Amino acid sequence: MSNKESASLEKHDNASVSLKEHQTTGDRFKGVDANIKLANPLVGLSHEQLIQDGRAFAESHDLADLSLEFQKGALVAQDPLAFEDLPLLDEEDKAILRREVTHKWDQPKTLYYLVVLCSLAAAVQGMDESVINGANIFFPRQFGIDPNAQDGNASRNQWLLGLVNSAPYLCCGVLGCWLTEPLNKYLGRRGTIFFTGLFSFLTCIWQGVTNSWEHLFVARFVLGLGIGPKSSTVPVYAAECTPPAIRGALVMMWQTWTAFGIMLGTVSDLAFFRVADKPGITGLNWRLMLGSAGVPALFIIAQVYLCPESPRWYISKGRYRDAYNSLARLRHKPLQAARDLYYIHVLLEAEKGISADRNRFLELFTVPRNRRAALASFIVMFMQQFCGINVIAYYSTNVFVEANFSEHQALIASWGFGMLNWVFAFPAVWTIDTFGRRFLLLTTFPLMALFLLLTGFAFWIPADGDARIAVVALGIYLFVIAYSPGEGPVPFTYSAEAFPLYVRDIGMSFATATLWFFNFVVAITFPRLLGAFRPQGAFGWYAAWNIFGFFAILLFVPETKALSLEELDQVFSVPTHTHAAYQLKALPHHIKKYIFRMKVDDIPPLYDHEGIAGTKTYAPGGTGHA
Repeated sequence: MSNKESASLEKHDNASVSLKEHQTTGDRFKGVDANIKLANPLVGLSHEQLIQDGRAFAESHDLADLSLEFQKGALVAQDPLAFEDLPLLDEEDKAILRREVTHKWDQPKTLYYLVVLCSLAAAVQGMDESVINGANIFFPRQFGIDPNAQDGNASRNQWLLGLVNSAPYLCCGVLGCWLTEPLNKYLGRRGTIFFTGLFSFLTCIWQGVTNSWEHLFVARFVLGLGIGPKSSTVPVYAAECTPPAIRGALVMMWQTWTAFGIMLGTVSDLAFFRVADKPGITGLNWRLMLGSAGVPALFIIAQVYLCPESPRWYISKGRYRDAYNSLARLRHKPLQAARDLYYIHVLLEAEKGISADRNRFLELFTVPRNRRAALASFIVMFMQQFCGINVIAYYSTNVFVEANFSEHQALIASWGFGMLNWVFAFPAVWTIDTFGRRFLLLTTFPLMALFLLLTGFAFWIPADGDARIAVVALGIYLFVIAYSPGEGPVPFTYSAEAFPLYVRDIGMSFATATLWFFNFVVAITFPRLLGAFRPQGAFGWYAAWNIFGFFAILLFVPETKALSLEELDQVFSVPTHTHAAYQLKALPHHIKKYIFRMKVDDIPPLYDHEGIAGTKTYAPGGTGHA
């Protein structure tokens, strides 16, 4: 795809309702049906009208000293690529906009500082999740919930161990994620990140001083107040502050650095493994493991207010001068800041017109277009948990010990899992927009099923010798290599783009609550599953879910790669049964063509976007133009 075509698609990232009439900016968006096609609200306006609107906007929002910049910004916002012949723009302005297209990674240091902060927040989350992996070796015996107890309490202890491990995700699913909207409303993006970082720090220290499994459960439950809202807020904060040309790649950093945090958690487990108890302190090693996850959170809460607040949040509070100042720190030139601020303003006006006096949560499920997006997001979020990745992230040390590793060897092997998870997340930055979401998922789910079966069946190899150890490690490592570029990055990216603007916050809360609730289900059940089914049955169980995931994605998850929002609106308007029937028909065709390399006739595409984004047509597999 050319730079021009890519930028043309990206400019609609936050697009809103198309307009038939062009009154003043304030009332232009009233009474618009939420189910119509989406487009840039400025399309169709004359240059004279845009200049007039830009001037009126500046004068009515205490930005009169920047009136000329907002007149220019309104002109450019209509079509960011068609600036060469615009009135008011001088050669310096055009040079700025040309460089924006040709050097998209040339951004202010403040923007990259913000991205580093968001990446650090992701790493904190990864550590919060994974340090329990090493601690699982020690605290169950100390607190009387050893899952391998020989006193007849093994089944009870397995459930209790799962309950303790899963406590943060129970909180995320039932409370934490649903606090995202009120926290963001009253505290802002930075305030929410500060709040969640503070909770992460305090609860990690709290975990390290607990004296019973009940106490540890409560501490970890409260940790969910730090994990849930943060997982919803940080990607949105990054997306709202970054320019469209690099937004996707920077938002992808969330997954990449969460994987880094998971790896860092295993490093912490290794670092404190041999720490001996001190007088009056039993289990100092696992206490330091759990407490260490709070240290990076200190860097977040110390630095978050050095970054600018989201300009969209400032606008929602009527603080337009602050919004402009924020954007001025995140863009090179005042023209770019004025353009982006004006466009955010008209989009928010459109959002108000759509959402006024409507129950957005109900419309998430009652409007067919929204319901299909919710179903697709539910599937990818559900499968991120039931593909089996987090049973390894949380319990790989236990699994490796059962495979006949020593405890120290098991921690080293878990570190290898975390390292591969991080390293193979990097290719997703390029592959997710090159091959498409559906292609990555449909390719990797069968591989994940195969490698989980390999891992489980390896436990039938006799324990004497190194063969079982080698095959178990190989199966887990191949599984994470398949997971990292597929089901790893896709769910958050897919959910963030699938919903229309006016229900996007509610849709993301629903999607992240789904993810964390089923994370809780996986974490609480796996110790008992491992005890009842043995490793062969436990890994076979998740292998079967991966096969289910393949068909669920095939039938119910449309492709969203490289589609603007008006195209996505058409894609999600296709009835579910129509999409599923087409995919069942297309599956044998694709198997013949791409696996057996047979010459077969092309089948007609499902989506025809002619008249919306030019004369291009997309095949439903999402691997490119038909």
